[in-house]
Amino acid sequence: MDDPRLSAEGELALARLALAEGDLSHAAGHLAVALTHAPTMPEVHEVLAQIAVRDQGGIDLFPLDRHAFIGAVVARAHLLAAAGRPAEGLELLAAATAHAPEADWAGVPWVVAPDLGLRITPDVAARVLMGLCAALPDPVPAANRPPLTPYLALARHAVTAHPTHGLLLGAASALARRLGEVDLALDWAQRGVEAAPSKLGEVWLGYAYRSADRLEEALAALERAVEHDPDDLSVYADIAGTLADHGRLEAALTWTDRALERDPTFDCAVHTAHRLRYRRDGELHHLVGLADFQREHPDDSHEHSDLAECCQGQPWLGQLPTAGEAVVDALRRVLAAGGTGDRADVVGELRLSGLEAPSALQAVGAALPGLTLMVAGIAEPDLRQPRRPGVRQLWRWVDTAPEPVLASPSDEAVRQIRQLAHPAWPHPPAAYDAAVRLATLTVDDLLALLVHPPAPPATPLGRALTEHDPTLWVRCVQVWACLGLLHHRTDEPWADSARRAVLLDLVWGVEDWITEAALFALVTAAWVDPSVRPDVARIAAERLADVIAVARRRPVSIAESLARLVLAAPGLDPTVAATARDLITAQSTPAAGTSTPTPGVLRRLLRRLTFWR
Repeated sequence: MDDPRLSAEGELALARLALAEGDLSHAAGHLAVALTHAPTMPEVHEVLAQIAVRDQGGIDLFPLDRHAFIGAVVARAHLLAAAGRPAEGLELLAAATAHAPEADWAGVPWVVAPDLGLRITPDVAARVLMGLCAALPDPVPAANRPPLTPYLALARHAVTAHPTHGLLLGAASALARRLGEVDLALDWAQRGVEAAPSKLGEVWLGYAYRSADRLEEALAALERAVEHDPDDLSVYADIAGTLADHGRLEAALTWTDRALERDPTFDCAVHTAHRLRYRRDGELHHLVGLADFQREHPDDSHEHSDLAECCQGQPWLGQLPTAGEAVVDALRRVLAAGGTGDRADVVGELRLSGLEAPSALQAVGAALPGLTLMVAGIAEPDLRQPRRPGVRQLWRWVDTAPEPVLASPSDEAVRQIRQLAHPAWPHPPAAYDAAVRLATLTVDDLLALLVHPPAPPATPLGRALTEHDPTLWVRCVQVWACLGLLHHRTDEPWADSARRAVLLDLVWGVEDWITEAALFALVTAAWVDPSVRPDVARIAAERLADVIAVARRRPVSIAESLARLVLAAPGLDPTVAATARDLITAQSTPAAGTSTPTPGVLRRLLRRLTFWR
């Protein structure tokens, strides 16, 4: 990794050369780059001062155009402050911090000088602090706080200079709270409300009480905020969220209901209400209703994460379940015992009581090429036969060994799937949107990926899956390839569309991971298009019934995972949902299967997974 100080010194050398030649424009450009490498380095500010002397303040050398470079913005801020215009400079500096809060843009003497609080008006100080807080998480992680402490010093000096300015005290409280200074935040917020009672002041006070774990006082302050402005429904949502965080769901829902009575389309209340109702009873229709609302109201007041929070870590809603075959369990045991050793050294036989999913057999064979799989017998119904006649065939069988029927996918298909495939997603509509990248691939390529999954990418995720469970990567490829099929010929009406026909073939093909991947694509289609929900719910119910019928005669390794997938289908008949839950209960008992829990390292990885990288 490059040394920031060395990089800054290199840019400074070029800036000095340009200055010596009288080329102020190029000198300013190099200085701006130097600032991005070392924003508090004294030598950088010395050269900036030299530029200012040579160009009557130097401010015009760092113009603010539509795509201003952040180093130029920061340089202009420092020069404005030096020219006696600290308010303008401070606003630019705070904008740079809001854009890149990890950089120490404000760690310079003029920002932390005690007299700055007197040199700017309290309104300016409040505006700067409020704009900064809007860009920061609450709270800011401790490791990310040091570059922000100069602004806390500014807040202290401004409050000292203007001790009765209510807006400034509240904004200062908001910053202190984010930086972990809870007692200071509470003091400033209380003083702000005493100086100038207002809705916003009470909100800041309520948040400070909440950060101090003083729940009843927090609720009282927020309710006073409602009395100040009964039409600000965001405060209703804040109260609901606070109550819910402390386990008081019914009281929380009372507040969302009050907000929705005033405005049934107010986004904060709608999102909070759906999330809390799902927390209360676990009914899927709350999440589907929230997804519908998001689709119908794309211009929400701000970005919401309620749907993603509810789906995170949930099988199929936000995460791909791991496989449950005995052969996969054996692979995991070998990998756990052998560490990162050469898998080619693993030689021997693995005896299976019956056939398992062809994708599982292929994946284990690829991971342990020296392992010979021996199948004791073929139970009926024969897993090698599709569940319905006349469907598209992806596998051929040589006795008990599966082989792909299709040719390998194109290099472009491999490249795209390796960039996209991932075992987690925020929620089904987000997975659908992400898969649009595969719309340019042909159906043949997408189908070929199902039976010719490429190696995982050389990323932390890819290496973890290779080391602990390469079968999960295969399932990732299959799921995303099927999501890609959803974007094929989207102009065709659903009932007679090629995309539906292809996915139905895969759903009713041989019992395999591909069955699940295709059904997940259909379920995802139902999440994003209400008109297809009855059709998808019927398909899901029929596929579940078939699994149950087969499971009465022989083990079905995908039974539990498929049942969980069926429960993710919008508009599912309650009796079908109950049947799926019964199947999950039966399959989850120790006697029902041979798989072991996901290995500890991989399980921890899955808990940390987020889709967006």
